Amino acid sequence: MRLPFKLYPHIGRIIKKMAHLKEKSRPFTVIVEGNIGSGKTTFLNYFKKKKDICVLAEPIEMWRDCNGNNLLGLLYEDPKRWSFTFQMYVLLTMMQNHTLQTSQSVKLMERSVYSGRYCFIEKMTREGFISAPSATVIDEYFDWILKNSDVDVDLIVYLRTTPETVYKRMIERNRQEEKTVSFQYIRELHEIHENWLYHKTLHSCPAPVLVLDANLDKQSIVREYTKSESHIYEKLAVSA
Repeated sequence: MRLPFKLYPHIGRIIKKMAHLKEKSRPFTVIVEGNIGSGKTTFLNYFKKKKDICVLAEPIEMWRDCNGNNLLGLLYEDPKRWSFTFQMYVLLTMMQNHTLQTSQSVKLMERSVYSGRYCFIEKMTREGFISAPSATVIDEYFDWILKNSDVDVDLIVYLRTTPETVYKRMIERNRQEEKTVSFQYIRELHEIHENWLYHKTLHSCPAPVLVLDANLDKQSIVREYTKSESHIYEKLAVSA
């Protein structure tokens, strides 16, 4: 079940209110995080029609064509060989999204350099697809990005789902690149997201986190969010 459009205006109001609390040196930056199939694309598509919001999807086409090389395809074919190369390029392209200049007051991004490092590189390192020396190189690069590039964010929207829900969605949408993704992979990636953004026991959160239950049916999720809207805004305003 995808997040309903009825919910998005509420979130839009939260984002606009938060944007007024910060200095105007850069756009109010929101990153949308979540597991595969959590509804990130649908979430971003709604905000594309808003003139004052710059919406940036994951640069997948760049990953499919890096000077003629399909790094995403190579990753799925041989993750042990290509994980390091692919994730270094992901960090580069996501940094480009973070630092992209825009005159719009809000920048809304699908994922970030943070989920690249804290979720996907974390998982590949645990699985042995990225060796310890390679992980050290990635960490040096990631630390350099944090210190030398403006990749700060103001709000994280976490589309929280169960592994069972997103795995079902993934099977139903039948994307070619996801056919080799197992339920175990989805479950383990879910646990990493949970520990980072919900339990906050893994790595640090670069901004306040707005958690949305993306498993609920349309009526339930609207009711839940409407009921807690003022409480969420007050909490975020204090944390900003």
